[in-house]
Amino acid sequence: MSGVDLLSLPVLTSSTTLDAALLSLFWIGCALVVSPVVVRASRGVVPDVVVLLVLGCLLGPSVLALAEIGPGVELVRELGLGLLFLLAGTEIDPATLRAKQGRQAILTWILCLALALGVAWAFIPDATFAAAAVLAIAVTSTALGALLPILKDRGQLDSPLGTAVLTHGAVGELMPIMAMALLLSTRTTWASALVLLAFFLVAAVVAVVPHRLVMRVPGIRAALVEGVDTTAQTAVRVTFWLLLTLMAAASVFELDVVLGAFAAGFIVRAVRPEGFLGYEERLEAIAYGFFIPVFFVTSGMNVDVAAVAEQPVLLLVFVAMILVIRGGVVWLRERLSRTGSGLTGPGDRRRLALYAATGLPIIVAVTELGVSRELMPEDIAAVLVAAGALTVLVFPFLARPAPGRGTAQPGTRR
Repeated sequence: MSGVDLLSLPVLTSSTTLDAALLSLFWIGCALVVSPVVVRASRGVVPDVVVLLVLGCLLGPSVLALAEIGPGVELVRELGLGLLFLLAGTEIDPATLRAKQGRQAILTWILCLALALGVAWAFIPDATFAAAAVLAIAVTSTALGALLPILKDRGQLDSPLGTAVLTHGAVGELMPIMAMALLLSTRTTWASALVLLAFFLVAAVVAVVPHRLVMRVPGIRAALVEGVDTTAQTAVRVTFWLLLTLMAAASVFELDVVLGAFAAGFIVRAVRPEGFLGYEERLEAIAYGFFIPVFFVTSGMNVDVAAVAEQPVLLLVFVAMILVIRGGVVWLRERLSRTGSGLTGPGDRRRLALYAATGLPIIVAVTELGVSRELMPEDIAAVLVAAGALTVLVFPFLARPAPGRGTAQPGTRR
């Protein structure tokens, strides 16, 4: 091969990759524009998240094959996932997790995991502990990031039901991530625990040192404050830096990047200065305007429709497992115990159970890990991911409030 060919080959390859990414993002962008129109046509009955997932299935390789998740799209998807959990972290008050309601939610999740492990061993008699743990973690997670925009749109975020959903959602995201790190790591349990501790120490340093610099060095504080309402958008830039730093740290420690994004959200809530008017609106506009919808569309693209179509009974079994093991235990705990949620009506308890049984991001993460470690066949993983997508499609719809009760008009905030 000549020298000219050697020099031109990387450029050609890079250009081809870029063209493919741009074409895929074009079709994904079409889905982002069409989705609000569909939501409007359904009079808000079908949430935006649901429409994005369905459109993603249509665009993906299993149906029309108009878009693919290459390196460029994957990076945008990861940023969307990170922003999804960062915003979820900012909505959670750590004091709530330390209070009775939070402690009871943790106990509820532990009961869910124990039941799920028993069912997994019965479901797969010759399964190893790690293989059973993959299925158990998947069916006990809660898609807080997916529920957050739905609760906002329905005006339920600041209600007792919304607080209960946020609490169970936070536990249903954090505890499965911890379980993945401890139960599915190639390290020993003690080594995994030390890695988690090291990550939290890094997160603490990232939280404390910049905050101290801002508070004690007038020049830095003035630069940040003065740039909030200019094209510099310093508060938004710092938030993105924090997100990228902790996602990168989680990746270096071989942990799920969701853990880093969640930690970033908790830190933002704790250290954000008062008086930054419009900061949250700008951050949400960036996140919900592009990055987060791209994550949901690509999640739909990841669903192997053919593999799912071949095993419809298994799909329904997985959906039932998620509903009974996660939603059923949450409902029973609310019905029989004093959890501190303040929910008394059967309708709110039913809605909480349905919301808590809604899962997808953790299911995607744990099944990918299970397939990579040969703990789960690819076709079973595809069906399990499809079951998670189906919970996002169906359960929030079933949990919608009655007309005129706790609903907000589209485009309004409460």
